[in-house]
Amino acid sequence: MYNNNNKESKMKYLVIGGVAGGATAAARLRRMDENADIILFERGKYVSYANCGLPYYIGGVIAERDKLFVQTAEGFTARFNIDIRTEQEVTVIHPKEKNVEVKNLRTGQSYTESYDKLVLSPGAEPLRPGIEGIDSKKIFTLRNVPDTDTIKKYIDREHPRHAVVVGGGFIGLEMAENLHDQGLDIAVVEMANQVMAPLDYSMAAIVHQQLIEKKVDLRLEDGVLRFEETDGGIIVHLKSGKQIPTDLVILSIGVRPETKLAKEAGLAIGALGGIAVNDYMQTSDPDIYALGDAVEVLNPVTGKPALIPLAGPANKQGRIVADNIVFGNRETYKGTIGTSIAKVFDITVAAAGANAKLLKREGIPYQSSYTHSASHAGYYPGAVPMSIKIVFSPDNGQLYGAQIVGFDGVDKRIEMLAQVIQRKGTVYDLTELEQAYAPPYSSAKDPVNMAGYVAENILTKKVETINWRDIAQLGSNSLLVDVRTADEYNLGSIPGAINIPVDELRNRLPELPTDRPIVVTCAIGLRGYLAYRILVQHGYKNVKNLSGGFKTWSVATAGIASKQTEGNSQTAMTPKTSTAAASSSPSQQTIRIDACGLQCPGPVMQLKKHYAEINTGDRLLITATDQGFGKDVAAWCNMTGAQLVGVENKSGVIHATIEKGEPKSSCKMVNGTDNKTLIVFSDDLDKALASFVIANGAASTGKKVTMFFTFWGLNVIKKRQKPSVSKDIFGKMFGWMLPAHSGKLKLSKMNMGGAGSWMMRLIMKKKHIDSLESLIAQAAENGVEMIACTMSMDVMGVKKEELMDNVTLGGVATYLERAEDANVNLFI
Repeated sequence: MYNNNNKESKMKYLVIGGVAGGATAAARLRRMDENADIILFERGKYVSYANCGLPYYIGGVIAERDKLFVQTAEGFTARFNIDIRTEQEVTVIHPKEKNVEVKNLRTGQSYTESYDKLVLSPGAEPLRPGIEGIDSKKIFTLRNVPDTDTIKKYIDREHPRHAVVVGGGFIGLEMAENLHDQGLDIAVVEMANQVMAPLDYSMAAIVHQQLIEKKVDLRLEDGVLRFEETDGGIIVHLKSGKQIPTDLVILSIGVRPETKLAKEAGLAIGALGGIAVNDYMQTSDPDIYALGDAVEVLNPVTGKPALIPLAGPANKQGRIVADNIVFGNRETYKGTIGTSIAKVFDITVAAAGANAKLLKREGIPYQSSYTHSASHAGYYPGAVPMSIKIVFSPDNGQLYGAQIVGFDGVDKRIEMLAQVIQRKGTVYDLTELEQAYAPPYSSAKDPVNMAGYVAENILTKKVETINWRDIAQLGSNSLLVDVRTADEYNLGSIPGAINIPVDELRNRLPELPTDRPIVVTCAIGLRGYLAYRILVQHGYKNVKNLSGGFKTWSVATAGIASKQTEGNSQTAMTPKTSTAAASSSPSQQTIRIDACGLQCPGPVMQLKKHYAEINTGDRLLITATDQGFGKDVAAWCNMTGAQLVGVENKSGVIHATIEKGEPKSSCKMVNGTDNKTLIVFSDDLDKALASFVIANGAASTGKKVTMFFTFWGLNVIKKRQKPSVSKDIFGKMFGWMLPAHSGKLKLSKMNMGGAGSWMMRLIMKKKHIDSLESLIAQAAENGVEMIACTMSMDVMGVKKEELMDNVTLGGVATYLERAEDANVNLFI
């Protein structure tokens, strides 16, 4: 044991690398050993700074650069009596001789320094792959203060208007937000199908929605092929063939441990490429310890090594390393579950422990559940939504991981969940957690308690759930029952679902067969649970509740393209009327409605109630925190003839202005609309040709054209090259007997075993008449909406993947809504 009063036992400690881990270790070493010689080498100019604050300095949130510095070299030396050597790089470690070679980067001179104990804290370096053009001066990475200064100076000097952020991780999205706050238009390019890798897709989809609402050009499942610098900027060439002209690029595609010194010194490197350490943070050399972003640590959930480059764990490791060096190996590092949090525009994103992707990859069985709660008591002003996903053991309920996306209160909830994960607690522990409760801060049943209650119900078989991904795999024999109100159902529902409100369910049980699988769904899962309990206690044997309800399903299944359309319409005040109409007249009354804290259908019901009470020409200004209301209000106005003047999402509160117009039915009788709808029922070649000739003709005159393909008509819009899809025996039989694509269609008359079809196509070619395939392509280019009937797809075993990419899915309600706005409706 070290004797602090024994002058003869004076030790010499070297620390390589400052910032979080190295600086913490050096300061702790001094506090534990006043007599030691301590030298800290940092190849940069700054020994201790707030790495995580760098994006916010660029964005102007942190106004003063000096606030980034936790401690200066001079201040560090004065307080801790540590020899701080900045701009001096350790180039070689000699473990046998117990010394290091150091290069003074200012003078170029090299020298040797001996040690008794050595601490390695080299950190990680940004990935910079060998992409053509990546060395452009307009392409930046962000890892340290000099990087920050370079980006800041470029923005101040060049006044860029557009930026591309490559990588959708935490730092990438923080940079996107902060550059957006500087007035730049932003594009985010991410090779994966989602941003924020610690999240599962369904939770990341909420982040996608937020980015699109903020008009970020989000490019998922696409990568950078090359960069091309031009006089006016730089062109980012994507692997998809698309191009993004921009003024600057931020590379944020990840980091890798800096292990060069360790490797050359012969220290053991782990399977993931980080420095291998034991529980005491000791390397394969007993006199060398390592910490921070460069080391592999234990993930307590999986029991396997992990690379987790976070400041919090690095600080904790620094303290443990210092104690073990001074007092002998007494303190063990128990690993990290990677608790992380980030601000992405108006929302907060947090995760702890393992996600479903990791558990699946490691072969660890798990169950998951979704809950959607308010940040505090709904009746107290300012309550905003919060979505929580937890994953847990199906056997004992051990909590493996948690993810939260919300607007307020996310930080304290993820910390509550992280404590349970870290201590290998269960979902039952979540139900017992005691939180401070008052209406401005929480609810009597906190969102974390609610997550526990839902998981407990699953484990104790009080409910059987189905996840959003499984909906697409339901067989034709399954019955999907939406137990929301009729108003909610009319604003949008899962295709194929029938509507029986939960309050009517007991009286309408005879409508539901007892011999078919039933899936119940509601807005967020609560009413679905109530419906489940009613059904199973009335003898229904095969019932499941959709976890997270329509809210989770709709966000997770919405395509990026459609979200961008919706988002752009929701975030800007884009009235359907003229600019003059957007400003109210002196005689016009505006009624303000506060629907904040109400879950769907509350805001819509408030809108409906008050809309009936105002006069034509008057307006309602309604605020709501239910995030689905931004979409619902547009649909409601479209259905009723109300005028949506504008809708905007401000920090989780949706502000919508609606002007009362004439009832839609009477307006339609007087004016009529000039849209066209076609139902394509047939797969005869001649009828398909006629359908697309009419559709293209109408579209060319500026009409909105919708084509609804049902039953045999689905064969017209099948892909020629189809992916492999799983089908039951009936689906396979339909596939064998029906045309594979448009090229296989037959004539309704004189087909003559296929000769007629061949003659028709030959004559059309000679007379320079477009083929069916050309007409279909023209229709897509002209904006013709092509909808595939989901019911027909289900019956005939046709999968979405078999249909052309520009085809959307819909039900009869979707078609009828289009037909209401059309003055021509053809059945072919």
